[in-house]
Amino acid sequence: MELDAAQNPNPNPPISAYYQTRADHHAVVSSDWLAHAAAAASSVPDVDVDADAAPPPSPGTNDAGVIEEFNFWRRKPEAAEAVSAIMALTAVIRSSRATTMMELEIELKKASDKLKSWDATSISLGAACDLFMRFVTRTSHLEHEKFDAAKSRLIERGEKFGEISLKARKTIAMLSQDFISDGCTMLVHGYSRVVLEILKLAASNRKLFRVLCTEGRPDRTGLRMSNEIAALGIPVKVLIDSAVAYSMDEVDMIFVGADGVVESGGIINMMGTYQIALVAHSMNKPLYVAAESYKFARLYPLDQKDMTPAHRPIDFGVPIPAGVEIETSARDYTPPQYLTLLLTDLGVLTPSVVSDELIQLYL
Repeated sequence: MELDAAQNPNPNPPISAYYQTRADHHAVVSSDWLAHAAAAASSVPDVDVDADAAPPPSPGTNDAGVIEEFNFWRRKPEAAEAVSAIMALTAVIRSSRATTMMELEIELKKASDKLKSWDATSISLGAACDLFMRFVTRTSHLEHEKFDAAKSRLIERGEKFGEISLKARKTIAMLSQDFISDGCTMLVHGYSRVVLEILKLAASNRKLFRVLCTEGRPDRTGLRMSNEIAALGIPVKVLIDSAVAYSMDEVDMIFVGADGVVESGGIINMMGTYQIALVAHSMNKPLYVAAESYKFARLYPLDQKDMTPAHRPIDFGVPIPAGVEIETSARDYTPPQYLTLLLTDLGVLTPSVVSDELIQLYL
């Protein structure tokens, strides 16, 4: 337990009873996910992986091993937390000493639960683990193969799943270029690596545009985003979060990322996304969500408080009087009616399509 506390910077907060009842149903994907994603990823150059980096210890059957493998991948700049979990689970299959499919699935489920408990507030981490479990183990004909052949098949699937997931951002960036026109002004909120990839590709295609970037309270991730946008040679202006409505007249479109895409077709994302969506909707500005398909989660928030709590400390720069309560929630829920399109590695989707695919799979 001491090892986990040292490795995990995000201790697990209490989870509402609503989420406990849905813990086994977090992530799903449409039945033709692999075919669509593989076709899109096939045209994307391979992602560079540091060949000189020492491989992590084999996960074996101990809990510390899968966390070490996960942290090994997490240190790579191109690998999101969810992708790191996919790679770690694939390594668990590869190094498993199980002799039957049942033993292997139990071992894999235990490793998946260990990764999800590493940060219970991370929607994409939980969704990716559940999605991986469903993807690599869902076909019944594996039960009729010899164990070694079935294990090899699972390893092959896991590696393919990881490969596609690694390419997801570049695939989304390619699909997004038709929405960016010369001379446009776009608003971005907080720090999103997939949105940054979209802007990077647009700049490399010699498109001329400018970006308004919110400060991104409570952790000011927008300042980091603005620095990286400026480094690409793109004109950028930082706004305080409360200046969104004031500046919306200048904006042609909004791009945001997502922590998770939920059953309703809405998104859970960093605090402030919902109010930006409300302002954009009232002023007829399109809001595009860039999200990898491994963030699709089997969740259905009923309101802003019906989510796994995620809190961040806030530094106001001045002393806060004793007895003053501070709202430290770090994310909010944006309903689907305020979103224009979702740009994913599965393609460009309307919010209703996301909802239909997730619900139909569990009927």
